[in-house]
Amino acid sequence: MTLGKGKSVLHLPAVLARLHREMTVGEERTVCLAPTPSRSWTQERARDLIVGGGFELTGSCNLSQGAAVVRIRRIQSLPDSVGPGMGVLIVGLNPSPYSADSGIPYGRPGNRFWPAALGAGLVSLDRDVDHALASHKVGFTDFVRRTTRRAEEVTTMEYRTGFERICRLAGWLRPKAACFVGLSAWRLVADKKAGPGWQEQPIGPSRVYVMPHTSGLNAHSRLEDLTKHLASVKQFCGD
Repeated sequence: MTLGKGKSVLHLPAVLARLHREMTVGEERTVCLAPTPSRSWTQERARDLIVGGGFELTGSCNLSQGAAVVRIRRIQSLPDSVGPGMGVLIVGLNPSPYSADSGIPYGRPGNRFWPAALGAGLVSLDRDVDHALASHKVGFTDFVRRTTRRAEEVTTMEYRTGFERICRLAGWLRPKAACFVGLSAWRLVADKKAGPGWQEQPIGPSRVYVMPHTSGLNAHSRLEDLTKHLASVKQFCGD
């Protein structure tokens, strides 16, 4: 199966997201990633895109004559929803089983991300990542692609490795802002004393905003507060 042939590497995240939805958990395929050669098409980017697409590599990943032929396994995860021209990249911790199975980040009933995003004017359709990206330039990714029931099950090394990928993603796609949902991971990888709000440290060209987690289990943050955080991001990024 050849993906992206004759197209810019910028098309590959969407192509891999569609493939993720077509496959079942544990299914393996050999794919050939063959976008138009460019400076942004590298062996490291091929690996990052596969991980971001919600897959595991089951072998090596090497470029030969501009193409990467790789064996991939579909995992229980959420594929990235990203592309060029993003205003904001929303960065979560890792997918819950509910979100992974539904295909909707922050999709569990009781999670307040989407009500807050709607209230802030960041999006206009509830739980629709495709519309958020196409119409509002809002993208989604996570530190860690592996699904767990609780964020505490993710290791420090997984967060740090994921952060390196996110930094490369931001450097490539250049969103105006990266909004990290959940203080714990940012404190772990960047600033252990960080509080909610705009941070001094950017990632690539992207300004960083950190906000509390939107889970209904986080009793310390009200919906009104979460909405104000996302409204700040919306105001910075504009329409």
